[in-house]
Amino acid sequence: MQRVEKLLEDAQIKITSVVSDVFGVSGRLILQALIDGQRDPVVLAQMARGRLRVKIAQLQEALRGFFTDHHGAILAMMLDNIDRLSAQVAALDTAVAEAVAPFAHQVAQLAEITAVGPTAAQELIAEVGVDMTRFPSDAHLVSWAKFCPQTHESAGKKKNKGRSKGSPWLAATLGNIAGSACRTDTFLGARHRRIAKRRGKQKAIVATGNAVLVIVYHLLSDPAVRFRDLGADHFATRIDKQRRARNLAAQLQAITGQQITIRDGKAVIAEPKAA
Repeated sequence: MQRVEKLLEDAQIKITSVVSDVFGVSGRLILQALIDGQRDPVVLAQMARGRLRVKIAQLQEALRGFFTDHHGAILAMMLDNIDRLSAQVAALDTAVAEAVAPFAHQVAQLAEITAVGPTAAQELIAEVGVDMTRFPSDAHLVSWAKFCPQTHESAGKKKNKGRSKGSPWLAATLGNIAGSACRTDTFLGARHRRIAKRRGKQKAIVATGNAVLVIVYHLLSDPAVRFRDLGADHFATRIDKQRRARNLAAQLQAITGQQITIRDGKAVIAEPKAA
């Protein structure tokens, strides 16, 4: 589809600036007319359907180009490939729907997780299965998926080596979920942003994938359990307020040079002693 758009740009056909979906009803009619030899922008613009007809004038300008028979031959081949691949995708979607039908309830459970949805839920089930009795705990599932950091110890020193290689398909699915979840105002989104701020995006992706696997384990372990988001403020409400106050007091003390002490929830400020 991107190659078709590039071909049209090469022929100075700017249809993508007017039509949001070049492969919709109106777009396919115009593309087929170009293949058949029609070059008149007025005639081509009249093929618009539905709401696109209010943009007839803009469409006429966008269709003024240098589309040749060579462009038409290449475009016909590209559209044939698109139709062929679309048919294959539809056939595979049907096969996947039939294969996942016995696990419809589990798919519905996982689809409720933030940023998962039906497709990612099917991918998770395809990789980890639905029988969680093979994993003694959620930590075992996370370890099997290699979504936890490795710890290497040598001469009494521990070195963090990051995650090892597991299923690339499961890792890709969890990475996509993490990438979508980080933009949401949810527990997983807040977790991702907190870790990304301190340890970087890659660590945050692994940590978010870790959390998703823990949720998956508990949902698949009990058919009656449903996902409930803890909320973006979950971490903030669990932080020890006294510890937070002491940390802020230490930061202010480093900046101002004043001695700041927290007593009974209040800041007591003492001026620095004269030298």
